[in-house]
Amino acid sequence: MAKGTPGFFDVDERLAELSAKGDDLERVKALVDFEMFRAALEAAAPRADRSKGGRPPFDHVFMFKVLILQAMHSLSDERCEYLIKDRLSFMRFLGLGLADAVPDANTIWTFREALKKAHAADVLFEQFDAALREAGFLAMSGQIIDATIVAAPKQRNTNGEKQAIKDGRIPEGWKDKPAKLAQKDRDARWTVKYTKAKVREDGSLPPVDLAIPAFGYKNHVSIDRAHGLIRKWTATHAAAHDGARLEDVLDRANTASEVYADTAYRSAKNEAMLLRRGLVSRIHRKKPKGKPMPERTRFANAQKSKVRSAVEHVFAHQKGLMGLFVRTIGLARARLKIGLANLVYNMRRFVWLHERGAPASGI
Repeated sequence: MAKGTPGFFDVDERLAELSAKGDDLERVKALVDFEMFRAALEAAAPRADRSKGGRPPFDHVFMFKVLILQAMHSLSDERCEYLIKDRLSFMRFLGLGLADAVPDANTIWTFREALKKAHAADVLFEQFDAALREAGFLAMSGQIIDATIVAAPKQRNTNGEKQAIKDGRIPEGWKDKPAKLAQKDRDARWTVKYTKAKVREDGSLPPVDLAIPAFGYKNHVSIDRAHGLIRKWTATHAAAHDGARLEDVLDRANTASEVYADTAYRSAKNEAMLLRRGLVSRIHRKKPKGKPMPERTRFANAQKSKVRSAVEHVFAHQKGLMGLFVRTIGLARARLKIGLANLVYNMRRFVWLHERGAPASGI
Protein backbone atom coordinates (compact mmCIF):
# COMPACT_ATOMS: atom_id res chain seq x y z
CA MET A 1 0.00 0.00 0.00
CA ALA A 2 1.38 3.41 -0.95
CA LYS A 3 2.46 5.70 1.88
CA GLY A 4 -0.41 7.95 2.98
CA THR A 5 -3.16 5.79 1.44
CA PRO A 6 -5.83 5.10 4.08
CA GLY A 7 -6.42 1.47 4.92
CA PHE A 8 -9.43 -0.27 6.42
CA PHE A 9 -8.17 0.07 9.98
CA ASP A 10 -7.25 3.74 9.43
CA VAL A 11 -10.84 4.55 8.44
CA ASP A 12 -12.16 2.52 11.36
CA GLU A 13 -9.91 4.40 13.76
CA ARG A 14 -10.97 7.77 12.40
CA LEU A 15 -14.67 6.84 12.73
CA ALA A 16 -14.04 5.76 16.33
CA GLU A 17 -12.49 9.18 16.98
CA LEU A 18 -15.57 10.87 15.51
CA SER A 19 -17.80 8.77 17.76
CA ALA A 20 -15.74 9.74 20.80
CA LYS A 21 -16.10 13.43 19.92
CA GLY A 22 -19.86 13.04 19.54
CA ASP A 23 -21.27 12.41 16.06
CA ASP A 24 -24.87 13.68 15.85
CA LEU A 25 -25.50 11.66 12.71
CA GLU A 26 -24.42 8.45 14.42
CA ARG A 27 -26.87 9.11 17.26
CA VAL A 28 -29.74 9.81 14.87
CA LYS A 29 -28.97 6.66 12.88
CA ALA A 30 -28.88 4.57 16.06
CA LEU A 31 -32.19 5.84 17.43
CA VAL A 32 -34.37 6.43 14.34
CA ASP A 33 -35.55 3.46 12.30
CA PHE A 34 -35.66 4.96 8.80
CA GLU A 35 -37.35 1.85 7.46
CA MET A 36 -40.62 3.22 8.82
CA PHE A 37 -40.65 5.65 5.88
CA ARG A 38 -40.10 3.06 3.13
CA ALA A 39 -43.72 2.45 2.09
CA ALA A 40 -44.51 6.16 1.93
CA LEU A 41 -41.32 6.88 -0.04
CA GLU A 42 -41.93 4.09 -2.54
CA ALA A 43 -45.50 5.31 -3.07
CA ALA A 44 -44.32 8.90 -3.58
CA ALA A 45 -41.40 8.11 -5.90
CA PRO A 46 -42.16 4.96 -7.96
CA ARG A 47 -39.25 3.60 -9.99
CA ALA A 48 -39.09 4.06 -13.75
CA ASP A 49 -39.28 1.05 -16.07
CA ARG A 50 -35.78 -0.49 -16.33
CA SER A 51 -36.62 -3.08 -18.99
CA LYS A 52 -34.25 -1.27 -21.36
CA GLY A 53 -31.39 -1.42 -18.88
CA GLY A 54 -29.53 1.41 -17.25
CA ARG A 55 -27.82 1.91 -13.91
CA PRO A 56 -29.71 0.43 -10.92
CA PRO A 57 -31.52 3.16 -8.97
CA PHE A 58 -30.52 4.11 -5.45
CA ASP A 59 -32.65 2.74 -2.62
CA HIS A 60 -35.60 4.93 -1.52
CA VAL A 61 -34.63 5.03 2.15
CA PHE A 62 -31.01 5.76 1.20
CA MET A 63 -32.10 8.75 -0.91
CA PHE A 64 -34.38 9.98 1.86
CA LYS A 65 -31.41 9.95 4.24
CA VAL A 66 -29.53 12.06 1.68
CA LEU A 67 -32.34 14.63 1.92
CA ILE A 68 -32.10 14.45 5.71
CA LEU A 69 -28.41 15.34 5.42
CA GLN A 70 -29.34 18.26 3.18
CA ALA A 71 -31.90 19.54 5.68
CA MET A 72 -29.54 19.13 8.64
CA HIS A 73 -26.85 21.25 7.01
CA SER A 74 -28.78 23.42 4.48
CA LEU A 75 -26.86 22.00 1.52
CA SER A 76 -27.39 22.56 -2.17
CA ASP A 77 -27.55 19.43 -4.32
CA GLU A 78 -24.01 19.96 -5.62
CA ARG A 79 -22.60 20.62 -2.16
CA CYS A 80 -24.40 17.60 -0.75
CA GLU A 81 -22.90 15.33 -3.42
CA TYR A 82 -19.43 16.69 -2.65
CA LEU A 83 -19.70 16.34 1.13
CA ILE A 84 -21.02 12.77 0.94
CA LYS A 85 -17.82 11.91 -0.93
CA ASP A 86 -15.69 13.98 1.43
CA ARG A 87 -17.00 13.26 4.96
CA LEU A 88 -16.68 9.96 6.74
CA SER A 89 -19.55 10.87 9.08
CA PHE A 90 -21.86 11.34 6.08
CA MET A 91 -20.74 8.02 4.58
CA ARG A 92 -21.34 6.18 7.85
CA PHE A 93 -24.81 7.72 8.19
CA LEU A 94 -25.69 6.51 4.69
CA GLY A 95 -23.98 3.12 5.07
CA LEU A 96 -21.46 3.83 2.29
CA GLY A 97 -17.95 2.52 1.86
CA LEU A 98 -15.15 4.50 0.20
CA ALA A 99 -15.63 2.61 -3.07
CA ASP A 100 -19.45 2.84 -3.20
CA ALA A 101 -21.33 4.97 -5.70
CA VAL A 102 -22.65 8.35 -4.55
CA PRO A 103 -25.79 9.96 -6.06
CA ASP A 104 -24.99 13.01 -8.14
CA ALA A 105 -26.72 16.37 -7.82
CA ASN A 106 -29.22 15.59 -10.59
CA THR A 107 -30.25 12.32 -8.90
CA ILE A 108 -30.82 14.16 -5.60
CA TRP A 109 -32.91 16.83 -7.38
CA THR A 110 -35.00 14.23 -9.22
CA PHE A 111 -35.83 12.31 -6.03
CA ARG A 112 -36.76 15.50 -4.17
CA GLU A 113 -38.97 16.60 -7.07
CA ALA A 114 -40.83 13.29 -6.90
CA LEU A 115 -41.53 13.85 -3.20
CA LYS A 116 -42.67 17.41 -3.95
CA LYS A 117 -45.14 16.28 -6.62
CA ALA A 118 -46.55 13.64 -4.26
CA HIS A 119 -46.93 16.20 -1.41
CA ALA A 120 -44.94 13.76 0.71
CA ALA A 121 -43.73 16.25 3.34
CA ASP A 122 -46.94 15.99 5.37
CA VAL A 123 -47.09 12.19 5.20
CA LEU A 124 -43.46 11.74 6.28
CA PHE A 125 -43.78 14.27 9.10
CA GLU A 126 -46.97 12.70 10.43
CA GLN A 127 -45.44 9.23 10.23
CA PHE A 128 -42.56 10.23 12.48
CA ASP A 129 -44.92 12.09 14.82
CA ALA A 130 -47.00 8.90 15.17
CA ALA A 131 -43.81 6.99 16.03
CA LEU A 132 -42.96 9.59 18.67
CA ARG A 133 -46.39 9.23 20.26
CA GLU A 134 -46.16 5.43 20.23
CA ALA A 135 -42.78 5.70 21.98
CA GLY A 136 -44.41 7.69 24.80
CA PHE A 137 -43.78 11.24 23.62
CA LEU A 138 -47.39 12.35 23.83
CA ALA A 139 -48.29 15.97 23.19
CA MET A 140 -48.91 17.30 26.70
CA SER A 141 -49.16 20.43 28.83
CA GLY A 142 -50.69 22.63 26.13
CA GLN A 143 -49.33 23.95 22.86
CA ILE A 144 -47.36 26.98 21.73
CA ILE A 145 -47.98 28.44 18.29
CA ASP A 146 -45.81 30.84 16.31
CA ALA A 147 -44.38 31.52 12.86
CA THR A 148 -41.01 32.60 11.52
CA ILE A 149 -39.79 33.93 8.20
CA VAL A 150 -37.60 31.57 6.17
CA ALA A 151 -35.49 33.65 3.83
CA ALA A 152 -35.19 33.00 0.09
CA PRO A 153 -32.94 34.63 -2.54
CA LYS A 154 -34.18 38.18 -3.09
CA GLN A 155 -35.88 38.92 -6.40
CA ARG A 156 -34.84 42.07 -8.27
CA ASN A 157 -38.14 43.07 -9.87
CA THR A 158 -39.55 46.41 -10.95
CA ASN A 159 -42.58 47.89 -9.18
CA GLY A 160 -44.75 46.89 -12.15
CA GLU A 161 -43.49 43.31 -12.03
CA LYS A 162 -44.08 43.16 -8.27
CA GLN A 163 -47.66 44.32 -8.70
CA ALA A 164 -48.33 41.81 -11.47
CA ILE A 165 -47.00 38.97 -9.28
CA LYS A 166 -49.10 40.18 -6.35
CA ASP A 167 -52.18 40.17 -8.63
CA GLY A 168 -51.42 36.60 -9.69
CA ARG A 169 -50.32 37.56 -13.22
CA ILE A 170 -47.11 36.81 -15.10
CA PRO A 171 -45.34 40.14 -15.67
CA GLU A 172 -45.30 41.43 -19.23
CA GLY A 173 -42.34 40.15 -21.21
CA TRP A 174 -41.59 37.18 -18.95
CA LYS A 175 -43.66 34.73 -21.02
CA ASP A 176 -41.32 35.33 -23.95
CA LYS A 177 -38.28 34.49 -21.81
CA PRO A 178 -38.83 30.97 -20.44
CA ALA A 179 -35.33 30.81 -18.95
CA LYS A 180 -35.96 34.00 -16.96
CA LEU A 181 -39.44 32.87 -15.94
CA ALA A 182 -38.06 29.57 -14.63
CA GLN A 183 -35.66 31.45 -12.34
CA LYS A 184 -38.27 33.82 -10.90
CA ASP A 185 -40.00 32.90 -7.66
CA ARG A 186 -43.56 34.19 -8.01
CA ASP A 187 -44.77 32.60 -4.76
CA ALA A 188 -42.36 34.18 -2.25
CA ARG A 189 -43.28 37.62 -0.89
CA TRP A 190 -41.74 40.64 0.77
CA THR A 191 -42.83 41.54 4.28
CA VAL A 192 -41.61 43.67 7.17
CA LYS A 193 -40.22 42.04 10.30
CA TYR A 194 -40.38 44.12 13.47
CA THR A 195 -37.70 43.72 16.09
CA LYS A 196 -36.17 45.69 18.95
CA ALA A 197 -32.61 46.97 18.89
CA LYS A 198 -30.57 48.50 21.69
CA VAL A 199 -29.59 52.11 21.11
CA ARG A 200 -26.74 51.74 23.59
CA GLU A 201 -25.19 48.54 24.86
CA ASP A 202 -25.01 49.90 28.43
CA GLY A 203 -28.81 50.22 28.50
CA SER A 204 -28.78 53.98 29.08
CA LEU A 205 -31.31 54.37 26.26
CA PRO A 206 -34.33 52.07 25.82
CA PRO A 207 -34.59 49.71 22.82
CA VAL A 208 -36.24 51.05 19.68
CA ASP A 209 -38.48 49.26 17.19
CA LEU A 210 -36.85 48.44 13.87
CA ALA A 211 -38.71 47.48 10.70
CA ILE A 212 -36.57 45.08 8.65
CA PRO A 213 -37.72 44.05 5.15
CA ALA A 214 -37.59 40.29 4.52
CA PHE A 215 -38.30 38.11 1.47
CA GLY A 216 -39.30 34.47 1.38
CA TYR A 217 -41.71 32.13 3.13
CA LYS A 218 -43.09 31.41 6.59
CA ASN A 219 -42.90 28.33 8.74
CA HIS A 220 -46.01 28.15 10.98
CA VAL A 221 -45.67 25.62 13.81
CA SER A 222 -47.31 24.31 16.96
CA ILE A 223 -45.05 22.71 19.56
CA ASP A 224 -46.11 20.82 22.65
CA ARG A 225 -45.14 22.43 25.93
CA ALA A 226 -44.01 19.16 27.55
CA HIS A 227 -41.37 18.00 25.05
CA GLY A 228 -40.82 20.96 22.71
CA LEU A 229 -41.55 18.81 19.64
CA ILE A 230 -43.23 20.26 16.55
CA ARG A 231 -46.66 18.64 16.28
CA LYS A 232 -48.33 20.55 13.45
CA TRP A 233 -47.01 22.88 10.76
CA THR A 234 -47.79 24.60 7.51
CA ALA A 235 -45.91 26.85 5.12
CA THR A 236 -46.96 30.06 3.35
CA HIS A 237 -45.40 33.05 1.66
CA ALA A 238 -43.80 35.55 4.07
CA ALA A 239 -46.61 38.11 3.88
CA ALA A 240 -49.31 35.69 5.05
CA HIS A 241 -51.03 36.72 8.28
CA ASP A 242 -50.05 34.50 11.21
CA GLY A 243 -53.46 34.65 12.88
CA ALA A 244 -55.23 33.27 9.82
CA ARG A 245 -53.25 30.00 10.19
CA LEU A 246 -54.09 29.33 13.84
CA GLU A 247 -56.66 26.65 13.13
CA ASP A 248 -54.36 25.00 10.54
CA VAL A 249 -51.66 24.27 13.12
CA LEU A 250 -53.74 23.43 16.18
CA ASP A 251 -52.88 19.99 17.57
CA ARG A 252 -56.16 18.45 18.64
CA ALA A 253 -54.34 15.50 20.24
CA ASN A 254 -52.67 17.61 22.94
CA THR A 255 -53.77 16.37 26.36
CA ALA A 256 -54.09 19.91 27.79
CA SER A 257 -56.35 22.71 26.57
CA GLU A 258 -54.11 25.80 26.82
CA VAL A 259 -53.03 27.52 23.59
CA TYR A 260 -50.19 30.06 23.80
CA ALA A 261 -49.47 32.59 21.04
CA ASP A 262 -48.53 36.23 20.54
CA THR A 263 -50.86 39.14 19.73
CA ALA A 264 -50.84 38.38 15.98
CA TYR A 265 -53.15 35.45 16.72
CA ARG A 266 -55.69 37.36 18.86
CA SER A 267 -58.93 38.11 17.03
CA ALA A 268 -62.61 37.69 17.78
CA LYS A 269 -62.77 34.90 15.18
CA ASN A 270 -59.89 32.95 16.72
CA GLU A 271 -61.16 33.40 20.27
CA ALA A 272 -64.58 32.08 19.24
CA MET A 273 -62.98 29.13 17.42
CA LEU A 274 -60.90 28.16 20.47
CA LEU A 275 -63.93 28.42 22.74
CA ARG A 276 -65.96 26.27 20.36
CA ARG A 277 -63.26 23.59 20.43
CA GLY A 278 -63.06 23.63 24.21
CA LEU A 279 -59.59 25.18 24.24
CA VAL A 280 -58.32 27.85 26.63
CA SER A 281 -56.80 30.94 25.03
CA ARG A 282 -53.46 32.02 26.46
CA ILE A 283 -52.92 34.40 23.56
CA HIS A 284 -51.34 37.75 24.40
CA ARG A 285 -53.72 40.66 24.72
CA LYS A 286 -53.12 43.76 22.65
CA LYS A 287 -52.46 47.21 24.06
CA PRO A 288 -55.65 49.33 24.02
CA LYS A 289 -55.53 51.86 21.21
CA GLY A 290 -54.57 55.31 22.49
CA LYS A 291 -54.30 54.10 26.09
CA PRO A 292 -51.50 52.75 28.26
CA MET A 293 -51.31 49.00 28.80
CA PRO A 294 -53.18 48.07 32.00
CA GLU A 295 -50.79 46.70 34.62
CA ARG A 296 -52.85 43.54 35.02
CA THR A 297 -52.68 42.83 31.27
CA ARG A 298 -48.96 43.61 31.14
CA PHE A 299 -48.29 41.15 33.97
CA ALA A 300 -50.46 38.45 32.35
CA ASN A 301 -48.66 38.88 29.02
CA ALA A 302 -45.29 38.60 30.78
CA GLN A 303 -46.33 35.32 32.40
CA LYS A 304 -47.48 33.96 29.03
CA SER A 305 -44.17 35.02 27.45
CA LYS A 306 -42.25 32.81 29.86
CA VAL A 307 -44.07 29.82 28.38
CA ARG A 308 -44.26 31.06 24.80
CA SER A 309 -40.50 31.72 24.56
CA ALA A 310 -39.87 27.98 24.18
CA VAL A 311 -40.90 28.12 20.52
CA GLU A 312 -38.11 30.60 19.80
CA HIS A 313 -35.58 27.86 20.59
CA VAL A 314 -37.06 25.80 17.74
CA PHE A 315 -36.57 28.60 15.22
CA ALA A 316 -33.11 29.45 16.57
CA HIS A 317 -32.05 25.81 16.11
CA GLN A 318 -33.37 25.67 12.56
CA LYS A 319 -31.88 28.98 11.44
CA GLY A 320 -28.66 28.72 13.41
CA LEU A 321 -27.47 25.12 13.66
CA MET A 322 -29.34 23.92 10.54
CA GLY A 323 -28.98 27.15 8.51
CA LEU A 324 -32.56 26.92 7.19
CA PHE A 325 -32.82 28.82 3.90
CA VAL A 326 -35.02 28.24 0.85
CA ARG A 327 -32.90 27.99 -2.31
CA THR A 328 -35.65 26.46 -4.44
CA ILE A 329 -38.32 28.23 -6.49
CA GLY A 330 -42.04 28.10 -5.71
CA LEU A 331 -44.21 27.35 -2.69
CA ALA A 332 -44.46 23.60 -3.39
CA ARG A 333 -40.68 23.16 -3.20
CA ALA A 334 -40.41 25.55 -0.25
CA ARG A 335 -43.06 23.54 1.57
CA LEU A 336 -41.04 20.33 1.13
CA LYS A 337 -37.89 22.12 2.30
CA ILE A 338 -39.61 23.52 5.39
CA GLY A 339 -41.40 20.24 6.11
CA LEU A 340 -38.12 18.30 6.03
CA ALA A 341 -36.53 20.92 8.30
CA ASN A 342 -39.36 20.42 10.81
CA LEU A 343 -38.97 16.64 10.59
CA VAL A 344 -35.20 16.88 11.11
CA TYR A 345 -35.71 19.19 14.08
CA ASN A 346 -37.96 16.56 15.69
CA MET A 347 -35.37 13.84 15.04
CA ARG A 348 -32.64 15.87 16.71
CA ARG A 349 -34.97 16.87 19.53
CA PHE A 350 -35.85 13.20 20.06
CA VAL A 351 -32.14 12.35 20.35
CA TRP A 352 -31.70 15.19 22.87
CA LEU A 353 -34.67 14.01 24.93
CA HIS A 354 -33.39 10.42 24.84
CA GLU A 355 -30.00 11.46 26.16
CA ARG A 356 -31.72 13.15 29.09
CA GLY A 357 -33.57 10.13 30.33
CA ALA A 358 -36.32 9.46 27.80
CA PRO A 359 -37.20 5.82 26.91
CA ALA A 360 -34.03 3.83 26.19
CA SER A 361 -35.03 2.33 22.85
CA GLY A 362 -35.14 4.01 19.46
CA ILE A 363 -38.20 4.47 17.29
